[in-house]
Amino acid sequence: MGYRVAVVGATGNVGREMLNILAEREFPVDEIVALASRKSLGTECSFGDKTLKTKDLDTFDFTGWDMALFAIGSDATKIYAPKAAAAGCVVIDNSSLYRYDPQVPLIVPEVNPDAIEGYSQKNIIANPNCSTAQMVVALKPLHDRARIKRVVVSTYQSVSGSGKEAMDELWNQTKGLYVPGQEVEPSVYPKQIAFNVIPHIDVFMEDGSTKEEWKMVAETKKIVDPKIKVTATCVRVPVFVGHSESINIETEEFLDEDEAREILREAPGIMVVDKREAGGYVTPIECVGEYATYISRIRQDGTIENGLNFWCVSDNLRKGAALNAVQIAELLGRRVLKKA
Repeated sequence: MGYRVAVVGATGNVGREMLNILAEREFPVDEIVALASRKSLGTECSFGDKTLKTKDLDTFDFTGWDMALFAIGSDATKIYAPKAAAAGCVVIDNSSLYRYDPQVPLIVPEVNPDAIEGYSQKNIIANPNCSTAQMVVALKPLHDRARIKRVVVSTYQSVSGSGKEAMDELWNQTKGLYVPGQEVEPSVYPKQIAFNVIPHIDVFMEDGSTKEEWKMVAETKKIVDPKIKVTATCVRVPVFVGHSESINIETEEFLDEDEAREILREAPGIMVVDKREAGGYVTPIECVGEYATYISRIRQDGTIENGLNFWCVSDNLRKGAALNAVQIAELLGRRVLKKA
């Protein structure tokens, strides 16, 4: 016996990935429905070898459905998630709406699976921000061994994190630079993204940080340990898919780079590719379509007593969004619903 699953926002980048991953991982589905806004009604979406036609989210009745994977913005989620939850359908939400709600668990299954028990307070589970998700998968096993005191992270985030329009903007700007008279002015981003980097993701806050940077701080504390100090600089780069991060950690206990490498090799969800030679590391283009979070360039930071540096790369549409949501659904099924 399987589950009745709804994918909400099925026509978007993340929604389509959710359908792909549910099929790839052979999630035990008895019935699945693709939901979208009325303007996308009837749009076809792939689910394995099946084709689904989207149904209208506005009129859909969630009664009798086991779980709904939401991949719509916070404004729409605020309307529809409580309706689904009230109907007895567990919501796994990819937006930022519920991440900081103390009554809603924020989960990365490799890191804090026990938090799943808190879902029943609102019948909602939150999926973390894409940049946080891959980082905490790497932080947790190192924290368990040596207690992380401080994290300094700089991100190099692909345009797919901003949606299809941003991917189109990068593509069209790149082409336009080679064709006189066809230059494309920025619309999604405040500056040209083609052949450029933009140290600005989400809105600016009073202290000078951006909300994306604030999210990494708040979410790491909620998922891993509230005592960890985090400072982040988040940068948009002209890459279509795949987020990269340069991470520096300071630990309470000394952790040798060789031991850290072995700890990460054994950790769930991680692949270590760390050869000190040309090409002996992973770049975002190589992680596209993969489930793992890749770690490279592990080395001691000699400027502090107990410090390590490493490079972290992941497919942001997968581990940063759709894959993590499906992993939460799997965890929910194993630990709570137990139908399959």
